[in-house]
Amino acid sequence: MVEKVINLIKQNNLTIPYILFTNYKELKITEEELILIIYLINEPNKIYNPKQIGEVLKIEPAKVLELVNELTVKDILKIEIRVENNIHIEYLSLDNLYNKLAFLIVNSDEKKKENQNIYDRFEKEMGRPLSPIEFEIINGWQASKISDELILLALKEAVYNGALSLRYIDRILFDWSKKGIKTRADVMKHKQKHQTKKEKVDIFDYDWLNDDDNENN
Repeated sequence: MVEKVINLIKQNNLTIPYILFTNYKELKITEEELILIIYLINEPNKIYNPKQIGEVLKIEPAKVLELVNELTVKDILKIEIRVENNIHIEYLSLDNLYNKLAFLIVNSDEKKKENQNIYDRFEKEMGRPLSPIEFEIINGWQASKISDELILLALKEAVYNGALSLRYIDRILFDWSKKGIKTRADVMKHKQKHQTKKEKVDIFDYDWLNDDDNENN
């Protein structure tokens, strides 16, 4: 891969969008496909000519065809046919790629806002700023695919129980995870089940004999 990038750099001053370079794996783009995309980004005339592209990238035309086909299937590239001087010419369009990159940027901004919201909730309930370690703990929950909704429900549970610490919240989340609780609905179902069991225990523990004696007195 490095050798092919060097060859491109020697021929031109390359433009490589940072968002693409840092997220191409998330888009399921391979390194070979990335090389082709970088070439196309920097090629004003995007005529689909496998032989010409292969010469620049030092690969066989058949490989170019394979890469283009894979990127088309992934909805990264699109082949457009234009009529010029009564001749049908194929062009490679990167519009789909740019749309996906724009979507990544928007989602990234929204995720930052969501994170800030959850941090604000914790700081509000705790009545103080979060420490760096506490930030890491919350980020660790999110990295473990625990939804923000579930984290906030665990926070609410801790507030209700008067045990407001991230260690206690972590135990709640761990307990929920063992019981397969992943959503708000799961939490509510678990609470109802727990409440039903508690009511049954209260009924069984009731001293019926003494109650009868008290009534007779």
